Amino acid sequence: MKKNVLILCTGNSCRSIMAEALINAKLSECMQAQSSGVKASGVVNPIAQALLEEQGLWREKYHSKVIESVLDTAFDLVITVCDSAKESCPMFPKAIKTIHMGFEDPSGKAKNEYVKTLALLENKLLPLLKKELC
Repeated sequence: MKKNVLILCTGNSCRSIMAEALINAKLSECMQAQSSGVKASGVVNPIAQALLEEQGLWREKYHSKVIESVLDTAFDLVITVCDSAKESCPMFPKAIKTIHMGFEDPSGKAKNEYVKTLALLENKLLPLLKKELC
């Protein structure tokens, strides 16, 4: 049975969406990911979305979601990818474990910063998840 993973950020517009897309594309044999924001912006960052589309990782179902929409889901693992989400992360009644792995927010920066963030997520976060859940 596939494990359920939640990627939690503040705005759920960039890092968490990129992580969700990477996990669902590269680790789908053993887990599925969702993302959400502590203070969700309601909008996916257009540069992040364009990058995911270029890489063939984008799916139409990806969107910025408020945390309340996922609180009742039984997650095997919750990962916070920004420091403010870590500090304001609610208790998940059905989550087994929470891990923090911070990534700098590329929002408002040049496209190459988004490329770097996506590469960091792939090279740091995915091996950790594979070790934890696969």
